[in-house]
Amino acid sequence: MGNLQAREMAELGADNLEASLSWHLTSNHFPPVPVSMVPICIKAIEAYAEEDYDRQISLPEGVGYKGLTVAPASAIVEQHHLDAWIDFDEE
Repeated sequence: MGNLQAREMAELGADNLEASLSWHLTSNHFPPVPVSMVPICIKAIEAYAEEDYDRQISLPEGVGYKGLTVAPASAIVEQHHLDAWIDFDEE
């Protein structure tokens, strides 16, 4: 499990976000994250692109965050190690 692998997958899978995230969540995490989180991660990445880090995103059935059925985009990005898919401004 590594950041380097995630970055490589983000670059190689740039044309297929779903496939690269699916690989990342199931192969680059232990225990694997269910693929039902792929659309949620995409929504979190989109929220980051719009600089809406606190956007509340609904979670799939059976998934919770601090007892809630929603989570902020920032928590989803952090907990699923999605920085490789986020374009951070390098100033």
